[in-house]
Amino acid sequence: MTSLPNYKYGHFLVTSPSPFVAHVEINQPHKLNSFHRDMWLEFGDIFAKLSHDPEVRAVVLSGSGDRAFTAGLDVKAAAGEGPITASEGGSEDIARKATNLRRYIYEFRIASPRWTTVICILHGVSLGLAIDIAVCADIRIAAEGTQLAVKEVDVGLAADIGSLARLPKVVGNSSWVKEVCLTARTFSPQEALAVGFVSQVHPNKQAAVEAGLKMAASIAGKSPVAVQGTKEILNHARDHSIEENLRYTAVWNSAMVLSDDFKKAILAGLTKKKPTFEKL
Repeated sequence: MTSLPNYKYGHFLVTSPSPFVAHVEINQPHKLNSFHRDMWLEFGDIFAKLSHDPEVRAVVLSGSGDRAFTAGLDVKAAAGEGPITASEGGSEDIARKATNLRRYIYEFRIASPRWTTVICILHGVSLGLAIDIAVCADIRIAAEGTQLAVKEVDVGLAADIGSLARLPKVVGNSSWVKEVCLTARTFSPQEALAVGFVSQVHPNKQAAVEAGLKMAASIAGKSPVAVQGTKEILNHARDHSIEENLRYTAVWNSAMVLSDDFKKAILAGLTKKKPTFEKL
């Protein structure tokens, strides 16, 4: 386990447990890893860097401690920051208040890392913002006993960070998605597995993290050209027709198959030797 020198943050731990793998831990266990604005800005900066870091090919995201991945928004901190509070003494014009709030909401949107594979480990309390973050990941793994919920209707609003946009595409079951979003009820890892929200459930957090790190190491050992291309084409397929995606794949691979990685992978299959791929 080594630290990554370019990733020093106040609210997150970023380490490298194996070559080309980063482990990001939300590090506020005394507050159930709940988020406030400064944390959110750090979170965005971390994943913007990871997405273009040639030393990182796969990322595991978890929460510090055993109690929570994240309990969502730190309501106490949020009460004293942002335009919701600031606008109380500002302009009374509705359009200007709405514009400030819209800018604030946009700031909190999650940009899913385009080029890096992200494996999210859900454990303990995983509410609200936890789902927003998880649906941005490529792969989700849960620990037994995880408490999952889209909680926003219970605090008087529609989820606005990404759950309502991404969860229907992740799960593909409109009835179930509307049920959990409209009732804000808690659902279990077993239910999440049954509907396809997570792909694995493990007995505890440690086992789930170990499974995620093992998977990340496996992915990181493969051609980064092939892995990034596979992620890009799958994400394109999610939002386009089959014919559009086939055309996009043809254009993409017309360049990518010219890579040395393709030749190395073919040769490795013939010689039964594990290939080593250059950084991107």
